[in-house]
Amino acid sequence: MSTKLNWEGIYPAVLTPFTKEGGIDFEMFAKNTEAQIKAGVHGIILAGTLGEASALETEEKFELLKFAKKITDGRIPVILNLSENTTKSAISYAKKAKELGADGLMLLPPMRYKADDYEVTEYFKSVASATDLPILIYNNPVDYGIYVTLEMFEELVACPTIQAVKESTRDLANVTRMINRFGKRIKILGGVDTICLETLMLGADGLVAGLVDAFPNETMAMYNHVKTGNYDKAVTIYRWFMPLLELDIHPKLIQYIKLAATAEGISNPYVRAPRLELHGEEAHRINKIIADGITNRPVLD
Repeated sequence: MSTKLNWEGIYPAVLTPFTKEGGIDFEMFAKNTEAQIKAGVHGIILAGTLGEASALETEEKFELLKFAKKITDGRIPVILNLSENTTKSAISYAKKAKELGADGLMLLPPMRYKADDYEVTEYFKSVASATDLPILIYNNPVDYGIYVTLEMFEELVACPTIQAVKESTRDLANVTRMINRFGKRIKILGGVDTICLETLMLGADGLVAGLVDAFPNETMAMYNHVKTGNYDKAVTIYRWFMPLLELDIHPKLIQYIKLAATAEGISNPYVRAPRLELHGEEAHRINKIIADGITNRPVLD
């Protein structure tokens, strides 16, 4: 069953829980997914940065997709991240994702090669031309070294399957630039937790969020308050949330957010090497941030 995507609302970049032995913990994945759906999220994105894409085998990503489609059963769209090294592999991956029932793709620039603007644009266009799945371009020059410029988007809008951007440039002005240039042709999903409220209030259509993996109810409440114009209530939640949201902008965001979700009973802390579980002062400090947040969490209405 395929679920239509409109690229509006909250899309968790979901974690990939592992067992202590290192396999995918499908039972915990299902538990977290149900918590997201119950809170009201609008879709989930599999095998992104937070989903430990770099530590998953390609077949594991497809197994996750098949499992996610089964347990969501058409209730929300399931989007698969695509982060490949070559154009040929990316096209093959996109076709397999379609075959297995993905509702959309999040598309990164080619990995392991700092392609120039022309090469990146041709890569995106090649993948977009090979599938009818809707595509979310991931624009994250801070972490991936490639900036998808307005001029590049001018070429990409000719591809009907390219429909949205995960805006992770960390430049809030870019939200306005995109809207001024493209109107609603390219939907905008904020991709940086620490500026998520500002991004929404500047006109973004939604968020690809991280801490939602641990706190789906608070994330949805903040979003819904923005949508209904209750900005004071949205800001109150945001101010409580900020120490937790800052866990999203660190190289160890996966360990940190898995700890937060574990504290909420919807993940476990295990990661795959070379990532390692936290220890010592760092573990104490991060666990205290999480515990303080849980203790002082706002009453939602």
